[in-house]
Amino acid sequence: MKKLFTIGKLFLPALFVLTFNNSCTDLDEKLYDSISSDNFLKTEEEFIAALGSAYTGLYAMGNHGAYFSVQEVASDEVMIPQRGGDWGDGGQWINAHRHDFKPGDPNINNAWGWLFGGVNNCNRLIFQFTTLKDAGTVDAALADKFIAELRVLRAMYYLWLIDTFGNVPLVDRYDVEDGFLPDTRSRADVFAFVEGELSAAVPLLDKKNDLSTYGRMNYYTGKAIQAKLYLNAEVYTGTAQWAKALAACDEIINSGLYAVEANYRNNFITNNQSSKEFILAVPFDEVFAQGFNLAQMTLHYGSQATYNLREQPWNGYCSLQEFYEKHAADDARQINFVKGPQFAADGITPIIDAGAEANDPDGPQLNFTPEINEHFPGALRQAGVRIGKYEFKSGATANLSNDMPIFRYADVVLMKAECLYRQNGGSDAVALGLVNQIRRRANQPDFASLTDANLLDERGREFFYEGWRRQDLIRFGVYGNPTEFMPGSAANKNIWPIPTSQINVNPNLDQNPGY
Repeated sequence: MKKLFTIGKLFLPALFVLTFNNSCTDLDEKLYDSISSDNFLKTEEEFIAALGSAYTGLYAMGNHGAYFSVQEVASDEVMIPQRGGDWGDGGQWINAHRHDFKPGDPNINNAWGWLFGGVNNCNRLIFQFTTLKDAGTVDAALADKFIAELRVLRAMYYLWLIDTFGNVPLVDRYDVEDGFLPDTRSRADVFAFVEGELSAAVPLLDKKNDLSTYGRMNYYTGKAIQAKLYLNAEVYTGTAQWAKALAACDEIINSGLYAVEANYRNNFITNNQSSKEFILAVPFDEVFAQGFNLAQMTLHYGSQATYNLREQPWNGYCSLQEFYEKHAADDARQINFVKGPQFAADGITPIIDAGAEANDPDGPQLNFTPEINEHFPGALRQAGVRIGKYEFKSGATANLSNDMPIFRYADVVLMKAECLYRQNGGSDAVALGLVNQIRRRANQPDFASLTDANLLDERGREFFYEGWRRQDLIRFGVYGNPTEFMPGSAANKNIWPIPTSQINVNPNLDQNPGY
């Protein structure tokens, strides 16, 4: 079992003290009676434990069916083909990959519920802490510190909301009247709210990177959120803000607290908590912080024998041939993929797929091929290289213990490079040097110059299956271009539909154009 962090130990009581609410519709539900100055929030440790319910929601990023899954499948790097009777799922994953989102698709509603669940949880805790502070029953300075942390966490959820759904309700309080039904606000309005929250709250956070801030919002996590907000400002508001994105990146870089790991793989091994690149990571643990189900989601049923897995995988997620072939054979990031003939844990015994289709040219031995014969309904059971970015340790349970980065220092380096590239008309020696720093770590030759195409490709190789590809494709203006099994899409498909079930509950919500 992976060691527990101090922060993880402090968060565990919150799973019992506080109820996690992942619905955005019960905005008037009152849960704060479980915290009072008589029984809680006397010490900094108790405040941190109370914060736990705000962070435990992030564990859903590692499993199947909601926000992270739709982000990936709607990009050009990952798909879930329908393999006969497996993974049809009412067409929701076919729709996501083809940018043919339906307001009634369960995965879209799951994403909405998860994101607004995070917002509502932050609102609830901010209200609880503020109420106790105003009553004079808790230390005001401590309360203010943790309220600022929650505001930054809430801003991250809203960044993801405007990135995916565009125009959404803006709810920044928990003490709302019965029957409260928020209106849709414009993307620009919510952008301004996120910008203002970060400007006010980030300076109040700790400027340190140690065990006490691991898996939590610190000053530099706030700066990473700002960098992403400003990097995509032209998409969200129509006005580019490259200089502001650059300034946020520079604060992180100049802190000296983070660095590019010498070995790319070190960021994704089972015990990766010591990575110098992690600005914010979700600290998974197979026993105490479950939910990272990647081995189950991507590997073939027979892969259980390769890794001595405790449970049989589901044979779902795979990469696409066009994306896989962007990687040179000697690129260190080939570890992103599990490919080729598969063997048992002894490395000798071939794994035989007893259910392999008669028309599979690769025969019955399990062989992960880049080629995918079709998207649906008859994708071959073995088709598609699988997601191997995170180490699958021998004997792993269905819940991996690898921590999952949300913001990684290498991303800050490439975001800075992109800002300089945009500001200086595509010709910037510093930007080129930054990109080549990342390429050298991957054992790749330097670029002679930067273009939109090679910069986007480099981001794809470096941040495969980290949840940023769809956003990058949109920012570079190519998201709607035809790709493998995606025939092309209109600009309105850059954002997702408001789920039908949410509009049914709240008729004040406005559906996004084209849905």
